[in-house]
Amino acid sequence: MNHLANIVIIGEDETLVELKQLHLQKEGLKVMKFNSLHELGQHLSNTHLIIINNNQNSHNGIDSVKFIREKETKIPIIFLAEELSDKEIEEVYASGTDDCIVKPFSIRALICKIKVFLKRTYGIQQKQLVHQNIVMDLNQRTCSVNEKEVELTKLEFDLLSFFIQHKNMILEREYILECVWKDTSVKKRTINVNINRLLKKIDPRNTHNYFTPIRGIGYRFE
Repeated sequence: MNHLANIVIIGEDETLVELKQLHLQKEGLKVMKFNSLHELGQHLSNTHLIIINNNQNSHNGIDSVKFIREKETKIPIIFLAEELSDKEIEEVYASGTDDCIVKPFSIRALICKIKVFLKRTYGIQQKQLVHQNIVMDLNQRTCSVNEKEVELTKLEFDLLSFFIQHKNMILEREYILECVWKDTSVKKRTINVNINRLLKKIDPRNTHNYFTPIRGIGYRFE
């Protein structure tokens, strides 16, 4: 899989890094780990964003930010910390941090912030959609299942990408027609027909329960 960007996490134990790594990889982001700031300094040219996890003393994290800023001013830095005083927050931003997030926070919120910084700094936008064993390239408009390319029609590609972007949400049929077909006057059973055609391509053996019909409403994609 081609990664969207390289993300470095500093100051967290292996378990937490691996947990974040799993979530970030699903978004097409690669997590890199280094044993020291000196080692990181040798790879800054290949780094797109840095997350500094500050466990106890805020000055430890601030020193890391200052070290990075002496070598590179462009790379976005997100500072994660426990509860901080107003003065400490001022010091964090003064050191060169782009954003300070106080714990607890959701991984989804962190991913959203990462994407904003990548787009703002490098013009990097999401090129891939990943769900379980499905990978969709939005630029090339290709789809692969279990690393094997599956040929989809334009409508099938649009339908699948729409559901992946709205996974785990209950979607009304009218909303699906409006977003995918751009026409709410299309017969609702058209959705059922096209979902069945799509499933024959992405799940011919019916081993995954991707689509769950919600009686009287629409579908949920899982």
